[in-house]
Amino acid sequence: MRAFARPKVVVSKCLEFGACRYNGDRITDATVARLNDFVDFYPICPEIEIGLGTPREVIRLVVDGECSKLVQPKYNRDLTENMISFSNDFLQNLIEVDGFLLKSRSPTCGITDAKIYAKIDNSPVVRTGSGTFATQIQSIYPSKPMEDEGRLKNFILREHFFTHLFTVSDFRIVKQSMKISALMNFHAKNKYLFMACHQENMREMGRIVANHKNLSIQEVFDQYEDGLSRLFAKPLKITSHINVCEHVFGYFSKQLTTGEKQHFYTLLEQYREKKIPLSSVLVVLRSWCYRFENEYLLNQTYFEPYPEDLIAISDSGKGRALS
Repeated sequence: MRAFARPKVVVSKCLEFGACRYNGDRITDATVARLNDFVDFYPICPEIEIGLGTPREVIRLVVDGECSKLVQPKYNRDLTENMISFSNDFLQNLIEVDGFLLKSRSPTCGITDAKIYAKIDNSPVVRTGSGTFATQIQSIYPSKPMEDEGRLKNFILREHFFTHLFTVSDFRIVKQSMKISALMNFHAKNKYLFMACHQENMREMGRIVANHKNLSIQEVFDQYEDGLSRLFAKPLKITSHINVCEHVFGYFSKQLTTGEKQHFYTLLEQYREKKIPLSSVLVVLRSWCYRFENEYLLNQTYFEPYPEDLIAISDSGKGRALS
């Protein structure tokens, strides 16, 4: 079992941490609860922070040209500038942050699904978009892992978020060392994970580490971090994972029984059809790494990109689809 750095994650306070929703509720969420053992959470409720009470009158997003504004209909209050000011101050003063886990559908924290109304009162929803706080996060930290609790009910999206989050956290520790040797080791142990993300980007990052251009250490780390953000810009494709799994399978195929080979390809097909998570396939591959004592593969983060205990979070796999 590998050691993991503890990611530093800003989380919507109403998710497990405080009874601060507009109606005074606290939301129980299995993913946040399980992550709490492995992550340093920084709970925040933007609405409380700008002086709104709990419980409080409804606030909503209203169309404002191509953008939207945050209003409180009962008092005809425009809260947009207040929220933007708080958001920028809070985000720009974060010393370290690896990711964000926000409340879905919130007019402040919703990432893609916050309702946007035509007018301040008695009007229909005309579109959905980002809440005011979430919009500022996307502007200031565009490459950081960011999800909402609703989408994380889908195990494919959850695996991508966890993998991205713990990889970024691990890199943060490596970057603090400012040692090329540490960066080389980080890149080597992530070879198959990065191959699953994007093979050409993985090779380009390898060239950055090799530093044939004799760049300064700071420049090397900065360029490498840019490459890392591009790797995880989109959820990994199932076909890419299957390609890597088959590549690893090739290390053992001549030593396995016919039944074991058939079982492996059955699992791959179930994963292709989104009936099981990737972790179900990786558990089998990793068991063969131990069985055949392949230390090179055992050192690969691909087989344990995030703590195994987080695999146990159960759901139907039917979360909201990717936008």
